[in-house]
Amino acid sequence: MTRVPGWLWRTASAAGVVLGLGAAGAGYVALDQTGASGGPGDRRELVVLVHGMGRSRASMWMLGRSLEAQGYRVLNWGYSSYSDSVPALGAALSRDVADEIGSAPRVHFVGHSLGNVIVRWALAHERPARAGRVVMLAPPNQGAAAADRYARYAAWLMPPITELRTAPNSTVRMLPVPRGVDFGVIAGAHDGKVSVAETRLPGARAHTVVPAAHTFIMNRRDVHRLTLRFLREGRF
Repeated sequence: MTRVPGWLWRTASAAGVVLGLGAAGAGYVALDQTGASGGPGDRRELVVLVHGMGRSRASMWMLGRSLEAQGYRVLNWGYSSYSDSVPALGAALSRDVADEIGSAPRVHFVGHSLGNVIVRWALAHERPARAGRVVMLAPPNQGAAAADRYARYAAWLMPPITELRTAPNSTVRMLPVPRGVDFGVIAGAHDGKVSVAETRLPGARAHTVVPAAHTFIMNRRDVHRLTLRFLREGRF
């Protein structure tokens, strides 16, 4: 096994800390169909899960199982935080959703942190067909001051971090508000990486705050209940 130099591990860890992101994600775009694949006769609504920076599909696995148990078909979409930009990732997400949509009458999205920015890019530029509702977990919708602090040190390792800065010309700040879809935001009161104010976005149908930190907000039972309610009813 190759030993990772201490300086490299410390830098990678700092980059992950920016958005509470912990372990490294997969090095490639990958799909995990948590539920059964949708055949021509599968009329279940599809929920696409998009994890955060430096994470992997495993971080969204519990939420995916919870949604599957409630009758949804789940596509747990994985990507690399170490090579591509938000536009490249957003375009890949749109292509993969188009390949997997099948007969689903609606396609919903649930993102965590950076994952929400990727979803917003896809909705704005290469909108998937039959887009339904969007639940944003701890999204840096106004950019993140933490990204401002770490971008100069971590951009070589995680290029998307520069796109999450609070500067008016950053990728996230220049994205339009999602149109034609209901979207709701779940923020963490003890997030530590993205402030509640940074999660807000004009046009949100609902915004709520739970007593959670950033990294594992998606594993909370109350977040599972709130996500399910919003997907079904458009409210928390």
